[in-house]
Amino acid sequence: MKKTFYRILKVFAIAFLLFACVPLNQFRDLQDKQKKCNDERDMLKSKNDALIIDTTEMAANIRRLQKQISGLVQDTALLGKQYRNLEKQYKKSLEINKELIESHDALTKGSAEEAKKLLSKLQQDQEDLQKQENEMHGLEITLDEKKKNLDELQNELTEKNKQLEERNKKLVELESMLNKKDSIVKALKTKVSEALNQFEKEGLSVQVRNGKVYVSLEEKLLFKSGKWDVDPKGVNAIKKLAGVLEKDPDINVMIEGHTDDVLYKGDSQILDNWDLSVKRATSIVRILLAGTKIDPKRLSVAGRSEYQPVDNAKTPEARQKNRRTEIILTPKLDELFKILENQ
Repeated sequence: MKKTFYRILKVFAIAFLLFACVPLNQFRDLQDKQKKCNDERDMLKSKNDALIIDTTEMAANIRRLQKQISGLVQDTALLGKQYRNLEKQYKKSLEINKELIESHDALTKGSAEEAKKLLSKLQQDQEDLQKQENEMHGLEITLDEKKKNLDELQNELTEKNKQLEERNKKLVELESMLNKKDSIVKALKTKVSEALNQFEKEGLSVQVRNGKVYVSLEEKLLFKSGKWDVDPKGVNAIKKLAGVLEKDPDINVMIEGHTDDVLYKGDSQILDNWDLSVKRATSIVRILLAGTKIDPKRLSVAGRSEYQPVDNAKTPEARQKNRRTEIILTPKLDELFKILENQ
């Protein structure tokens, strides 16, 4: 993403140096790329929301696993108690069986009827003993399975906790970067407002929109009607803005020219409002670069013609608002993109 963005800037910088005006197709491409940037910003917000939803679902799964583990622990304790009771009964049965054998041996010399009774009782006791042994064996198998399930659930719970911790870590890091970006934008807005406050009553405004700082300059501050030569007062305002941008190399700059919906009637150098909006935007770029150390790669221009009005009314007041130039200041988001690429 970073490389692509820089390539776009490089292409527009070269185009700016080679030609006095920018072809219409390139400006449409730039408009598409600006939309792509907005889409990427929306994607960042969507991913942030998705991370929060994933964290909530994972916490619910952990609570479910903990409940299952608690039930398994109780079942294991109950089975262990049953196993110990059967073991005691088994030992007691062995003792009884021993006594019966001894009695049998002693009574074999007695009457045949008595011997028959003792043999019957011995057979029944042996059957009961075998039944208890079978039950004990079944309980041992069940207990082993419960222990195995318990171990598996504990391992799953451990893994889920690790995943949750990792997601929480990334979420905290992402929120930190977003907060840092917001702080940078607010600080930049303050710097720009302080540098340009003397022009705010003359058609200049500074606002924060969509995580960017917008410096909007009305036509009366910069240009005469139908012209693209910047008035001295407008040059002074742009030079003050250039002073702020020169000190902060991590801010990218987009200059957008806007016109009203009145058909342009000028000389042969300008065909229509598209050409006029581009000419005005490139005039601003030249002033920003003249005599400064601003890297031209940071700058790009766009002509919007009359197609992005701030007021759709067909009145002189609305058209005056729409005839404007907007300088859009965007902090670089390299660190934030790296976090999202690692998701």
